[in-house]
Amino acid sequence: MKIGMFGGSFNPVHNGHIELAKAFYRELSLDRLLIMPSYIAPHKFTEGAVFPDQRFEMCCLAAKGLDGFEVSNIEIKRHGASYTYLTLQELHTLYPDDELFLITGADMFMTIHEWKNPGVIFKLATICGVPRNDDDISRLKKQSEYLQTLGARTYILDVGIMTVSSTEIRKKVKAGEDISDLVAPTVNKYIKEHYLYLK
Repeated sequence: MKIGMFGGSFNPVHNGHIELAKAFYRELSLDRLLIMPSYIAPHKFTEGAVFPDQRFEMCCLAAKGLDGFEVSNIEIKRHGASYTYLTLQELHTLYPDDELFLITGADMFMTIHEWKNPGVIFKLATICGVPRNDDDISRLKKQSEYLQTLGARTYILDVGIMTVSSTEIRKKVKAGEDISDLVAPTVNKYIKEHYLYLK
């Protein structure tokens, strides 16, 4: 099987995240796509951060009804730093005969060679990136060529994805502004019912 791993803080998960995941699921002909919220230690909470179980629940709400999509709590259960190489090693142990794809945004794709144990990451998964705009494409393709010299397998998704920022959403919630066009209705309801991002 072909399994995509899409990690992040998802604070909160928004329509841009889901559209990106759908695009990779379709373009790579994935069998499963794992949305994987990272663990954030309580003492490292930034302004607007919420607890891991709340971010996990919002991801579950956003992914509900999407064929092939699952939300994984592997990184949340591990606690501590959510190092990607550790997560990929765990996934490889769980699915030893399957092909893994690591889905990243443009910024992460540009810096992945600087992450902890990048060689392990390159060995275990194909690194997938998506440009934020047309100007990003050449930059990502150049980075793709560089990563390949380091032994990585890469894939650039050249499609337009809506640009949404979790930071922007948190600011809008705090200011009492409408976010119904930025997140799933169920996520919007969850944020309101649990009074998230108001501090």
